[in-house]
Amino acid sequence: MIVEIDFNSDEAIYIQLRNQIVIGIAAAEIMEGESLPSVRDLAEHIGINMHTVNKAYTILKQEGYLQLDRRKGAIIAIDPEKYDARLAMMENMRVILAEGICKDISCEEVHQIVDSIFREFKKEV
Repeated sequence: MIVEIDFNSDEAIYIQLRNQIVIGIAAAEIMEGESLPSVRDLAEHIGINMHTVNKAYTILKQEGYLQLDRRKGAIIAIDPEKYDARLAMMENMRVILAEGICKDISCEEVHQIVDSIFREFKKEV
C-alpha cells in the first residue's frame, strides 16, 4: 500500500490516511480480508507518530471498513450485517430475476425497474 501524506496540508494527517485507505478499498487496490500494515510499521514507513495511525485505524473501524484484532492486526472488512443483508437480497432477487427471464424481461428493463424503485425509496427524481 502506497500512502502519500501532504505534511503542508490543512487536512489532519489521520484524515489523509483514512481517506487514502477508503480510496484504496473503493479502487480495489486493497481487498476484503487483506491485512493493513501494523500501526508501528505504517507509522515508521510514513514517518509519523503511531498514535496518528492508530487514530485513523480506529475511525476506519468505527465506520465499518476495518476489523481490529490484537493477533491479526487491521483487516479490511465490510460491515458483517450489510454483508448478510446483501446475501439475503441476492437470494431473493435470484428468484425474482428467474421469473422475469421466464417472462422475457430484459436486463435493461430490470435495471430500469431497480433504478426506479431505488429512487422512490431515496426520494430522488
